[in-house]
Amino acid sequence: MQPLTPKDLWPLSVYEGVREQFRKEVIAAKKDRRVQVGPDMTLVFENRITVKFQVQEIVRIERMTDAAQIAEEVEGFNSMLPGPGELSATLMIELTGTDPEVKARLAKLFGLRDHVWLEVAGTRLKGELEPNREEPGRVSSVQYVRFKVPDAQALLRGPAAAVIDHPAYTHRTALPEAVRRSLSQDLS
Repeated sequence: MQPLTPKDLWPLSVYEGVREQFRKEVIAAKKDRRVQVGPDMTLVFENRITVKFQVQEIVRIERMTDAAQIAEEVEGFNSMLPGPGELSATLMIELTGTDPEVKARLAKLFGLRDHVWLEVAGTRLKGELEPNREEPGRVSSVQYVRFKVPDAQALLRGPAAAVIDHPAYTHRTALPEAVRRSLSQDLS
């Protein structure tokens, strides 16, 4: 997937005018890129449009106009794009409760990095989580994960599923055809 450049972004004044329409396009695109895995975890598979939206929103919120600062944001967010033969996703752990309750539940998920999978046509593909997002007693509620997928056609044909098999959280979600179709485009 081709990385974003600052030239791919709208200037702030232009973005304000197209933001609502672009937001609708991103929401529509995410519909087939969002996979709920059990009650508390969601994978959002990233691509150019989802990452561009995140950069545009940061630039908008922080009112960035400095070209070097914008280029730095773009470079940082490009790390979320999938490389050749892979899918990348943001894994969100969506827990509710008091702060101590949420922290305790997150702590029980230590080791999650070894328990996130994508199953494609009977083959388990281990998710590679970004390092330094967990340590004993602390697991980040946002994780970045990559899956190396050697066969886009197998993903397209299916079956496929997102799997989390951690002792404290075990769930499996089959990927519908629309999701497999959307994700297979990232691999071509």
